[in-house]
Amino acid sequence: MLDRKEFVADRALVRDRAVGSLIGLAIGDSFGDAARMQTNRETYGFITDFNAGATWSTDDTEFALLTAKTLIQCKGNLTSDDVVKAWFEDVVVQDEFKRGGASEVSAAINLRKGLRPPQSGKFSTFHMSDGTAMRIPPVGIVCAGSPKRAIELAEIDASISHSDDGIWGAQAVAAAVAVAMVDGSFDEIFKAAMDPIPKDSWLYYNMRAAFSIIEKAQGNIMDCWMVLHDELRASTWATTAEAIPAAFACLALSHKDFRSGLVLAGNFARDADTIGAVAGSILGAKYGLASIPPRWVEKVRYPSGTCLQFTKGLDVCAMGEQLALLIR
Repeated sequence: MLDRKEFVADRALVRDRAVGSLIGLAIGDSFGDAARMQTNRETYGFITDFNAGATWSTDDTEFALLTAKTLIQCKGNLTSDDVVKAWFEDVVVQDEFKRGGASEVSAAINLRKGLRPPQSGKFSTFHMSDGTAMRIPPVGIVCAGSPKRAIELAEIDASISHSDDGIWGAQAVAAAVAVAMVDGSFDEIFKAAMDPIPKDSWLYYNMRAAFSIIEKAQGNIMDCWMVLHDELRASTWATTAEAIPAAFACLALSHKDFRSGLVLAGNFARDADTIGAVAGSILGAKYGLASIPPRWVEKVRYPSGTCLQFTKGLDVCAMGEQLALLIR
């Protein structure tokens, strides 16, 4: 792992990692969403690239850009009031959320009712969804080399829409990104992810189960691929305790470079856009923008505003550069 002071002093490296993580999230989001489409499954079975058609962003990228925008506006000194203000400006004002996650829709309804964090996140049947884990990587970016601070800020952001496993999943991802940013080993990244998760939680149980399956299979993808799906599957789509262990399992199985790790995660099925987004953000933080195929960057650089209207046409790379300026 790099010394944080040395890392911060290398501004070109800081920019490369910050932009790499944010655009890596956007690539994983769009790639995973495409991979699970029936037409792609019928045509390719297992996809290894974007096809020639247009790409799009889902709520994963767009809510991550909301988190990034909030961090930039408050200069990294995030408070619950900052999060609430941002949600009223860019979420609550919308009448509908096309393809929006149920947890975020529920939070917007609660905010309109007058509820505030933590009640706005806790008083929801969707408080354990993976909706906050997929939007949290910008917190890990600005907390590069400081996983403890990433865990603290992740709770502040997540509490507006989540509780319990929903918050712990966000903390795990934020801490992992923070360590990946300073070139931590994958053992160090996985440890950082596990540290904030209570040992009696469903998320912890499934994380340990995933790593155990992989260890038993000696990292052989063919021997553990279907077993992982069977073991982690929850009764409800997009549950933190299913999607986040799946993302880390994919990273444990393939992380030698950005593309191979991203392709595996994007093809995991079920909530593949979130699994891809989480894996992409960690791989992008670890290996940087320079490791990502340029055509992939250009493919997803400007979001479609599918869920959050304010994100349409934003430059993801420029947002990453602004996050990099907060790393001091």
